[in-house]
Amino acid sequence: MIVKQLQMGHGANFTYLVGCEITRVAMVIDPGGDTNYIIHTAQKENLSIRYIVNTHGHSDHTVGNLALKEKTGALIILHSADGDRFPQADKLLTDETILQIGNIDFQIILTPGHTPGGICLYAQGQLFTGDTLFVGDSGRTDLVGGHRPALGASIRRLMQLPDDTIVWPGHHYGPKKHSTLGWEKKHNVNAREYGFYRE
Repeated sequence: MIVKQLQMGHGANFTYLVGCEITRVAMVIDPGGDTNYIIHTAQKENLSIRYIVNTHGHSDHTVGNLALKEKTGALIILHSADGDRFPQADKLLTDETILQIGNIDFQIILTPGHTPGGICLYAQGQLFTGDTLFVGDSGRTDLVGGHRPALGASIRRLMQLPDDTIVWPGHHYGPKKHSTLGWEKKHNVNAREYGFYRE
């Protein structure tokens, strides 16, 4: 799997270009506004962008959707519970499913709490968490649609994945740009509250 973590925007947002090493088919997760940077990175890697996936519907994670679609023809995918936040989406998810990117099958995991339609994507030991789980912290729940108990349940579910799973967050808010679930169990500030703490 090819993973390119691109930081852009005023909120230390991460955009991800994720592709199949064999087929060179790729998706972009949460495109920021600098779509030329995204496309240039894809061209350097000889990747063809087929999908644009939003982990949730907040504008800082959807701002590049339309421009990137116009330049690549990629389909925009979002969960239906956040569909009102970006009605131009091409496909609204209603349940957990598999998204195939070349030869890679990504598991779509529903993780409400930050927003009702939050999702994470998991494949080959890589977990793209959007604003559900950050390095050392978790998403805020004081915005419209936020629900702290739901977020806690979502994160506890993610913690059932292997400890060596790499966490790729939606923002660079922590001490490093990515971590592992094992690291989060020891160091995340919400570990005790949400019940996934490990000594």
